[in-house]
Amino acid sequence: MTSVSASPAASTSFSRALPYLALCGSITSFCVGTSFGKSLFPLVGAQGTVSYRVGFAALILLAIWRPWRQPISRADLLATMRYGAVLGLMNFCFYMALRSIPLGLAIAIEFLGPLTVSLLHARRLTHIAMVALAAAGLALLLPLRQMNHALDWTGVGFALCAGVFWGLYIVFGKKTSHLPGGQTVALGMATAALVVVPIGVYDVGTTLLTPALMASGLVVAMLSSALPYSLEMIALKSIPENRFGILLSVEPAAGALAGALILGETLTPLQLLAIALVVAASVGSVLMGDKVPEHAKCVGDPL
Repeated sequence: MTSVSASPAASTSFSRALPYLALCGSITSFCVGTSFGKSLFPLVGAQGTVSYRVGFAALILLAIWRPWRQPISRADLLATMRYGAVLGLMNFCFYMALRSIPLGLAIAIEFLGPLTVSLLHARRLTHIAMVALAAAGLALLLPLRQMNHALDWTGVGFALCAGVFWGLYIVFGKKTSHLPGGQTVALGMATAALVVVPIGVYDVGTTLLTPALMASGLVVAMLSSALPYSLEMIALKSIPENRFGILLSVEPAAGALAGALILGETLTPLQLLAIALVVAASVGSVLMGDKVPEHAKCVGDPL
């Protein structure tokens, strides 16, 4: 009997779709995990929650990928640590923002970072149009009419800082794309833990060692860090920076939906319109079908 194998066309289509499927999975996991993590704030605060998230994620990724098994040059190690430090600061600022502003709003403001990266790498009018469409949707998520009495500017400031680090995360992540993805994300998350966990320990102390809270923190780490950042490394290897930033425009919309379903944050018709706009920008980016530039192609082992 002749065995049936997948056609070359089907195999090629799956290979092309894989980075985008990975990015969608990353966004979904991140928003669900972050929503659950915010529910821990009354118990361990934002600092303790982000310590759980980053600390447990580092341990999980180190155990899975065991990055010490593969050699790495000094220059690549420094590049990976730079990526990890930015990752830790991004997480810390984002969780500090969540103390006082809603999840969807925090992600929308934070997204100014990758949106800026997208604009800086835009080369065609269609790229700029997709960025403008995403920006219009994000603007609708901001409660500008209620700014004087509903918007906490400390939270906005932390979200803006998180956006700066998010943009740097994309840039620095691309500079490590020639390395094995598992090694990069494991070493990067370990570096992030060295930045963030001491802050949580100082602020919360031995409360972090409560077994029930540690179990909840482990779930947060799995859903909002270990899984999404591993999936993002797959996406970063094959998706150009301009398109990667535009596709991430789905994340504020997903965050708003997660906030509504998990945290009870209601969605207005204007926010529903925003979701439609950012999703349209993401779909339009994929349908444009740009050729991946040589520097963005995967040259390392896949995850």
